[in-house]
Amino acid sequence: VHQSKLDFFCKLGYGKQDICRVLENLGQEALEDDVLKELIRMGSKPQALENQAQPSQLKLVARGTCSTTPGLKWLGEDESDASSSLRPIVIDGSNVAMSHGNKEVFSCWGIQLAVDWFRERGHTYIKVFVPLWRKEPPRQDSPIADQHILEELEKQSILVYTPSRKVKGKRVVCYDDRYIVKVAYETDGVIVSNDHYRDLQNENPEWKWFIEHRLLMYSFVSNRFMPPDDPLGRHGPTLSNFLSKKPVPPEKKWQPCPYGKKCTYGNKCKFYHPERLHQAQLSVADELRAKTKVPLALGREEERCQCPP
Repeated sequence: VHQSKLDFFCKLGYGKQDICRVLENLGQEALEDDVLKELIRMGSKPQALENQAQPSQLKLVARGTCSTTPGLKWLGEDESDASSSLRPIVIDGSNVAMSHGNKEVFSCWGIQLAVDWFRERGHTYIKVFVPLWRKEPPRQDSPIADQHILEELEKQSILVYTPSRKVKGKRVVCYDDRYIVKVAYETDGVIVSNDHYRDLQNENPEWKWFIEHRLLMYSFVSNRFMPPDDPLGRHGPTLSNFLSKKPVPPEKKWQPCPYGKKCTYGNKCKFYHPERLHQAQLSVADELRAKTKVPLALGREEERCQCPP
């Protein structure tokens, strides 16, 4: 009983010494509520509250740069997210849902598929932006499927609603695309959308560069979320390097020479020669020059030795 109570209050964050002292005073059969009251009366605080009471060591720094310096942390961002090697993910919820619903239905299941895909890869910072009016009951002109998924993602602190309100019967909606680009830009993350945000590119030149280099497009194939393996084209980075803060350079693969041992290019050949690993890769002409120079040099040394001093 003593051990079970000790473990219970340790999980709440209280120190073992304070818990043992209270149990000695009240007895081992004391109720948990009584033990908690006594801990509060003694002034004992959980470790989480003590850490919050201490002065914060964070310094306010200017945001708005795309650098990945470890000292620049976004306020409110978890340390686990900052130490992760994967970039934050910001999903355009409306774009993903309408793409999954064939531009006819706002399919919330598409958002869930995208979130699950990034979770399986190990991403911990995932944010989905959806207008607030999507919480309202669906209408004929704007049907919504699987609306309960939005509530579940909101409880998991993944879904964020952009503000909207009604003024004299008219809905006033904030521009959710600006939220998406701004959060992705400040967290140095990746935007998941098939939208090019051309209006925002013209609005801010820094956003223009960021959207061009950090926009991840996608497709849905049989209820499967599929981003491209080459997000920036054939000559750009791979998908793994695109989503990583520390990209890994690809291994250099040498193509074997089509001429094999008959190649006469020597060290000027751009292809791979396995038979020349431990040989000086000289061209045929250079090898002949080297062979002709060696006997001439030996003959001159012999003549010098034979000459009288």
